[in-house]
Amino acid sequence: MYGRPDSAYQSYKWRPVNCDLPRFNGGEFLRRMQGKTIMFVGDSLGKNQWESLICLIYSSDQQTRTQIVRGLPLSTFKFLDYGLTISFHKAVFLVDIDVSQGKRVLKLDEINVNGNLWRDADVLSFNTGHWWTHKGSEQGWDYIESGGEYYQDMDRLVAMEKGVKTWAHWIDSNIDRTKTKVFFLSISPTHYNPIEWNPAITGTTTENCYGETAPETSTAYAGTYTDQMRVLDSVLRDMHTPTYFMDITMLSKLRKDAHPSIYSGILSPAQKANPVYGDCSHWCLPGLPDTWNQLFYTALL
Repeated sequence: MYGRPDSAYQSYKWRPVNCDLPRFNGGEFLRRMQGKTIMFVGDSLGKNQWESLICLIYSSDQQTRTQIVRGLPLSTFKFLDYGLTISFHKAVFLVDIDVSQGKRVLKLDEINVNGNLWRDADVLSFNTGHWWTHKGSEQGWDYIESGGEYYQDMDRLVAMEKGVKTWAHWIDSNIDRTKTKVFFLSISPTHYNPIEWNPAITGTTTENCYGETAPETSTAYAGTYTDQMRVLDSVLRDMHTPTYFMDITMLSKLRKDAHPSIYSGILSPAQKANPVYGDCSHWCLPGLPDTWNQLFYTALL
């Protein structure tokens, strides 16, 4: 990806304990999902999975006719010979964001606009997480609306729980469980702090996974995001609509080697030469999201 010189990260595969995952079969996927609509909804990690799935399927039949329409908030890829549509809807908080007098208002109690795009899908896969923690210039709102009151900020975990509960209520009230399968991707981890996987490091000022070429091998490596994971687990357990919680957090936390790092396409040559910061949030393709889609394939078919 963007000149990353090594490729060993593409060779590692996830092997669950006490079971075997079936190999991803793109041709079988096309046949079984003929005439269907699959939609990924969430942030750029959901987009990572969307791109991975398209590549996995297309590699099995590169002669099939395709069509892609990129846009915001919706991008769509079609396998025309099979009538299969796979879309990505960017909705990083799942709940609605309105703009009022030039200010972005995060509406924790509303899914009106976003939900209109989800109603007709046969398969829905959601994710959220990272954007709830962003602050400063990366924060995704100017005001939060909750219970008819407006706030400039609130406890981020409380806000996320309110938003995810609104999403769960929308799913339970609007999705026909006999027609639509619903998935939720767990929190995709980051690797910005080398001390997390190498406690011997002291005094580091880098926020980078640059130079990491092998995964962690110990499942004792706990990682982070436990609070957000507890919120997701609690809300999904209370839902009436069967929702497949695809827990990829631990297996992904072991993959400190699988990020673009400085090869994200946004750094200048000078910045690459002195790698203080890199993209250790998203994932290289081909790479780890292919494993997510192997699990998705197994659960879906």
